[in-house]
Amino acid sequence: MKIALLATVAAATLIAAPAFAQDAVGSAGISYVNSDIEGFEADGAVIDGSVAGSVFGDWTVTLDASLKYSDADNFMGDTTTAAAAHVSRVFNGVRVGGFAAFQSNEVYDISSFGAEAQKTFDRATLTGSLAYSDFLGAKAWNVGADAAFYPMPALRLNAAANYETIKDGIFGDTDIDSWTYAVGAEYRVAATPYSVFGRYENKSFDDLDIDVDTFKIGVRYNFGGSLQDQDRAGANIGRATFAPGNILSYAN
Repeated sequence: MKIALLATVAAATLIAAPAFAQDAVGSAGISYVNSDIEGFEADGAVIDGSVAGSVFGDWTVTLDASLKYSDADNFMGDTTTAAAAHVSRVFNGVRVGGFAAFQSNEVYDISSFGAEAQKTFDRATLTGSLAYSDFLGAKAWNVGADAAFYPMPALRLNAAANYETIKDGIFGDTDIDSWTYAVGAEYRVAATPYSVFGRYENKSFDDLDIDVDTFKIGVRYNFGGSLQDQDRAGANIGRATFAPGNILSYAN
């Protein structure tokens, strides 16, 4: 499955490359992350990027990737890599598409596939996704939603929610459910391509009685338009909602 997923991402990259050279929209960022897991704190950093461009007329390909480092001392290692390819098209004002994603650390790999939809308004963007993930013999379903509001094109405020359930595999016959809630803000500095952003997430594992609080602050380089233009072009569709199969991602 890993080979097939990597082939999908590679094929999408090759198809989209000529179009990206003409109308690429996206960003690249670096951030500091602090997570608190029931009193145990971990610090880390994330480098991420996304780019979207039109292919075959009305179709859009969005590629995103990230590299995460954490100083948490555990058996999963200190780095996590992730990549995804999205294909979408706007139908009657709603962007609809599908994606394939892959996440890996030193112990396990997560392959995810799903569908997503995004609706843009004059000063707001609504995004939703449904995904299936497979890892360590377990099967996970993930549904997420994000609502973004733009007081101005250079300022993005958002709130998000996510539900995920893992069945079988690593926890035996026990199902593990989690809820995640988040709020964030991003501001693009006037007359520059740079923006600053912050985000707070709370993830609750009801069956395990564990809560994870995560704070993130960072800076981002943007190209191809304003923050709101990125939404309209589909460049943010991959990072608007939560990564599928992410129940174990807080451990490293």
